Amino acid sequence: MIRSMTAYGEAELRTAVALLRAESRTVNHRHFSSSIKLSRGLDRFEPQIREWLRALLPRGHVNFTLRLESTGDADMTGPRIDEARARQYANALRRLKETLGLAGELDLATLVRFSDIITWEVDEDAAALADAADVQAVVEAAARATIAMREAEGVRLAADLEERLASIERSLALVEARAPERLPIERDRLRRVVRELLDGIALDEDRVAREIALQVERWDISEETVRLRSHIALFRQTLADASEPVGKRLGFLIQEMNREINTIGSKANDAPIEHLVVAMKEEIERLREQAENVE
Repeated sequence: MIRSMTAYGEAELRTAVALLRAESRTVNHRHFSSSIKLSRGLDRFEPQIREWLRALLPRGHVNFTLRLESTGDADMTGPRIDEARARQYANALRRLKETLGLAGELDLATLVRFSDIITWEVDEDAAALADAADVQAVVEAAARATIAMREAEGVRLAADLEERLASIERSLALVEARAPERLPIERDRLRRVVRELLDGIALDEDRVAREIALQVERWDISEETVRLRSHIALFRQTLADASEPVGKRLGFLIQEMNREINTIGSKANDAPIEHLVVAMKEEIERLREQAENVE
């Protein structure tokens, strides 16, 4: 099963100290990278959190947040107000109001709807009591929730990729049907051109036949069509056997498929085939865009 790299997961764990709440958001990235935001007092766990995330989410960029919130028993510093963030929201809303010509006034009730402006956190002394095992448990739970969403999105991605492959195969079948038909047409066209150029001079039929045979060989696209079908079959097999990250392998196969399609186009010397090549290249581009989101 393939996985999408765009997903979200969350988890929480009630501990003796406070409530640990974790959120994980992932987006496309060729390798693992992370942006980690922690409640005050949990900074000491950042290197470990990064490695726990890397183990479960080895590809993609991870935006991870871990907050330590009161359960009602722990001492609180009181509400923490992020004035800089509130000012950013206010400025952005004013600009939006002016740009769109919206009515209404910006007030406190509007700003407090943004949950990251006012947060309740346990004081740093209480946070110092947080247990590494609890932190690891909630981090990994959020990561697994992210994986579950990646897999659900992966099912939809696989269906779309299969649709693109089927479209390429339909165009390829038309190319294969057209390819033999164009060779006699081109052969006769070459003979006609040569006769016109010679303008009544005796024609060396053997030499002309050899030259035409060489030209026909240059136009032969059977090897390219066979290799393209092989790449498509391997692409499907990779999707079916995706027990590990396959995004890079799919990217390589798409590159090879594109190479064969380009060669078919350059050797075709035939308008109907060239039109089919354009259609296949459009599907290849869609494949590439989707495969970039595959882990």
